[in-house]
Amino acid sequence: MRYYIGADHAGYEIKDFVKNIFLSYGDEVIDVGTFDDKRVDYPDFAKIVSKKILDDIGSQGVLICGTGIGMSISANRFQGIRAALCHDSLSAILSKQHNDANILCLGSRVSGKAMIEQIIKSWRDCSFEQGRHTNRVKKIDKL
Repeated sequence: MRYYIGADHAGYEIKDFVKNIFLSYGDEVIDVGTFDDKRVDYPDFAKIVSKKILDDIGSQGVLICGTGIGMSISANRFQGIRAALCHDSLSAILSKQHNDANILCLGSRVSGKAMIEQIIKSWRDCSFEQGRHTNRVKKIDKL
């Protein structure tokens, strides 16, 4: 699987940790920045990752900021993007199984490394259940 990953300055420190989790599974990771802890604006990175995913069918993404809120709001402005802010494994699983989330948003200031690792494993290892959820996701994409 190919994952595009982006972070603002608040998510910069945890980004390499997140990248290494995906790499340990043998996934491809494309880092779109930021590449240092200098102040930047999270919508810029949400836009880059969202556009990459829309152009690269089947790929997925991870966005990281301080809380994950700004990234999720920004990414969800793009039709076809279903960005899920997850702070626990259950929400990560259900975001993929029920909502076919194609971007996982994380908050570096609200989740520790152990929890982030559990969230990523849970989100990565499950898939969209389809069935009764398919029509709902189509409705979301038409909004």
